[in-house]
Amino acid sequence: MRIAICDDETRGRERIRTLLDKEFSGAQTSEFDSGMKLIEAVRGGYRPDIVLLDIAMEGMNGMETAKSLRSLSDVILIFVTGIKEQVFQAFDVGAFHYLVKPVDTEKLKAVLMRAEKEVEKRAGMSRFLLIKTAGKHRRIPVEDILYVENNGRKVILHMRTEKLEYYERMNHLEEVLGERFFRCHRGYLVALGAVSGYDNTSITVEGGEKVYLSKQKYAEFAKRYSRFAAEQK
Repeated sequence: MRIAICDDETRGRERIRTLLDKEFSGAQTSEFDSGMKLIEAVRGGYRPDIVLLDIAMEGMNGMETAKSLRSLSDVILIFVTGIKEQVFQAFDVGAFHYLVKPVDTEKLKAVLMRAEKEVEKRAGMSRFLLIKTAGKHRRIPVEDILYVENNGRKVILHMRTEKLEYYERMNHLEEVLGERFFRCHRGYLVALGAVSGYDNTSITVEGGEKVYLSKQKYAEFAKRYSRFAAEQK
């Protein structure tokens, strides 16, 4: 289990680190003294299971950090704060729980034990996106996405049972979804596992819908899809 501690106060990080070393000695713990450093690490490939995040930090505060994290990862967020009233903001970004400073050992232990069970539960689940649409946070299994359509500042997820629109950059979503999706046109991103056929101008997905395939992308798509199909055998 990988745990990140993000707090701009050295004493705050040290106290939590000491408690973790005592109660969760098997955890891989990393410390960050700013929200920006944590975000940069995640963008660079660091994948914590749990983040203990101080709300009141200089520069990028805890809420701003949490919002950036949510666009990159479905990490379990546990807020740490010295002002109890701040915790009401925490649930706007899907926080798992919160801890009030000075952090109590037994409280930390109880919250992390629950978080650890959630990590184990998620490990057995399909990969998913966490999005905010119509004012609500939703978990979307990636395997349910047929294709993604660009719509200005928003994207539309075309899924097996519904369509969902939310604010996101297409380039970022392409990066997050990874190799099992292909950018077949500047306005479309298609799930390779949902492809049922294609020609030199379009890709047909499950259910019969057609997605644009640009001429410049045709050769690359044919190669990628052939490799993907061979790997599924």
